[in-house]
Amino acid sequence: MDTKSNENAMHERLGRINEVIANGRYKDTWESLQQYRVPEWYERAKFGIFIHWGVYSVPAFGSEWYSRNMYIQGSREFEHHVKTYGPHKDFGYKDFIPMFKAECFDPSEWAELIKSAGAQYVVPVAEHHDGFQMYKSELSHWNAAEMGPKRDVLGELFDECGRFGIMTGASSHRIEHWFFMGHGREFESDVKEPMQRGDFYWPAMPEADHHDLFSEPVPAREFLEDWLCRCCEIVDNYRPRIVYFDWWIQHSSVKPYLRKFAAYYYNRAEEWGGGVINYKHDAFAFGTAVVDIERGSFADAKPYVWQTDTAVAKNSWCYTEGNDYKTSVQLICDLVDIVSKNGRMLLNIGPKADGTIPEEDRRILTEIGEWLAVNGEAVYGSSPWRKASEGPTVTVEGQFADSEAKPYTCEDFRFTVNNGCIYAVCMDPGGKDSFLIRSLANTADANKPEFCGIIRDVSVLGSNTVTRWSRTAGGLEIKVAGACEKVPLVFRIAVD
Repeated sequence: MDTKSNENAMHERLGRINEVIANGRYKDTWESLQQYRVPEWYERAKFGIFIHWGVYSVPAFGSEWYSRNMYIQGSREFEHHVKTYGPHKDFGYKDFIPMFKAECFDPSEWAELIKSAGAQYVVPVAEHHDGFQMYKSELSHWNAAEMGPKRDVLGELFDECGRFGIMTGASSHRIEHWFFMGHGREFESDVKEPMQRGDFYWPAMPEADHHDLFSEPVPAREFLEDWLCRCCEIVDNYRPRIVYFDWWIQHSSVKPYLRKFAAYYYNRAEEWGGGVINYKHDAFAFGTAVVDIERGSFADAKPYVWQTDTAVAKNSWCYTEGNDYKTSVQLICDLVDIVSKNGRMLLNIGPKADGTIPEEDRRILTEIGEWLAVNGEAVYGSSPWRKASEGPTVTVEGQFADSEAKPYTCEDFRFTVNNGCIYAVCMDPGGKDSFLIRSLANTADANKPEFCGIIRDVSVLGSNTVTRWSRTAGGLEIKVAGACEKVPLVFRIAVD
């Protein structure tokens, strides 16, 4: 793509963005964006699949940040790269692209697995920090439709997921590309001038404190306009029902462009039933989009819809050789805990470079799907109860707090409501056959803020049956037939 064609495409798209905002209901101000309401389908959705797959899946070393870290002298990735591929001036990150062939990529198989996992939506990475677009683009030829797989990966997956009734979204991590390749300028490598907009490594600026909202060098207007146009290109060509952004959109320089993107996207999304923007920290004014907590959760139920994004692997978002995996039980517990607090979980998997899903990723998704097939009525379309939980195990609030499995016991319950019933999920039955739910005790004083309704029946979802239940001042006592497995057990409490 020549410079003139790039400039024309940018100019035309910026004009179209401004026109849509001028004629639409949403303007690029927080006051106008405050009109936003979360669409009903997302309020009911509880479980989605995130997919990190790209050029970084070829080296499969360290993490999806390989493209940055391989240029940091002295890092594990730097040493691994030199040892495995040679000096950076001879073999840079761009040289992995021809190796990213995706020869086994079967979007129908992926969609079928996502559906069998019980997921209601999917959010593949459209462009990660490395700057390689996984979709067809007129703004840069460094994309999967022209290089590497030479396939419109995003479009193919969207088509197949649509056939299975799975809502489709896309994530953009493009904003971090401002600094992501910058360390390559610090020594003799393939990251060097001349560079211009549309080039793979451009702009490769110095990296500052990621959490300094006013860090310098400040992203230039040219880069920010390019970012805006790339995001809107995804909206125009793929109509994502969700657009997920990583953390650095929080930078002060990005704010005007965030508002412009949100106004454009919300106006366009009204054409197809409404859209959702996921953001972190306080990048958006509260209420104008849906907040996301990376690898973490809230401690208590919230009156607003929120999301957590996490991964099957503890150490990386993409496939690496020797990933450290969580268990399916840990992830089911996290899902239940999150849903009880009005959240939804976006769970990441990392396919291999050839497009195959690693066996451990597949096994985890299959086991989650099997649990949801039995217990889904406590999750899908549910709402928070008057209290989210009881028991000794407390959720640590904040990001990066979900690596280790929580020490749940048979006294830990999470609650939801659905179908006119209360669902009480025992987080770790621990092989027991007797349970006590204190939050459903027989309360004599109706003036106290406790449950004082009528329980008509108690049953358990799945193979176990309730042989006896009674309600005392100590709680709802339940006896089931046989010892329970060490996976979350769901009690359905029918009330009058």
